[in-house]
Amino acid sequence: MINVTESAAEKAITLINSSESNSDTELGLRMQVIGGGCSGFQYNLEFGEAKGTDRVFEFHGLKVFIDPRSSLYLAGSVLDYNDGLMESGFKIINPNAKNTCGCGESFSV
Repeated sequence: MINVTESAAEKAITLINSSESNSDTELGLRMQVIGGGCSGFQYNLEFGEAKGTDRVFEFHGLKVFIDPRSSLYLAGSVLDYNDGLMESGFKIINPNAKNTCGCGESFSV
């Protein structure tokens, strides 16, 4: 299970609403862990629809889709959004990440 803060949900919903087409499908936030980066794994966040085997969660009105493999790496994680003077963006706090690379873009378990 993951968690999404209210600020992250609000920002994602705002972005979805500003880019959503007039389709009948319900868009949400897809969270994935993919191979890559200097530490072996990296996060991928994108807006889209649920796929057949996705686990579907809802936080503060935001639908979140996670594939079964990624859910193993994301268990216990928190998705947050910070809009500060020094940095702005989504941040994943993952208790399973043992090491992160210097740039913060990838992690290992």
